[in-house]
Amino acid sequence: MTASKALRALREAIVLEHLESENEHEFDTAVGAFDHPRCEIVATGQVFDGRAEVTGYYARVRDAFPDRRSTLVELHHADGAVIVELELRGTHQRSLGGEEPTGRAYRVRTTAFFVFDDARLVGKRVYGGQADEAPALIT
Repeated sequence: MTASKALRALREAIVLEHLESENEHEFDTAVGAFDHPRCEIVATGQVFDGRAEVTGYYARVRDAFPDRRSTLVELHHADGAVIVELELRGTHQRSLGGEEPTGRAYRVRTTAFFVFDDARLVGKRVYGGQADEAPALIT
């Protein structure tokens, strides 16, 4: 069964608000988009589950990449998800925990699946990059 047009529009609005709030570093709003915050970074195997972990993740990303931004390239609907292709940009300015900041700018394409249970955002699964690349640790 496919999601109704109204449900698809609501899901899309939630995803777009989430992405914009990330770009504005309004992480309370980004985390608040979730019914239960959960972010999975597939390239690294990292899972951030719950408000405190996801909020902490965003704080670390902001510190390491204070100029990080995403640009929406494509958006697609599936029965239980909104799938977005993003272009991420930023500069690795501070350590994320072990590696030395490179000071280099990056630009990378990635895909994120925003998983829904009806109209409730229940997870974000990010694909792209490699486990040893700093951009794989963001979004």
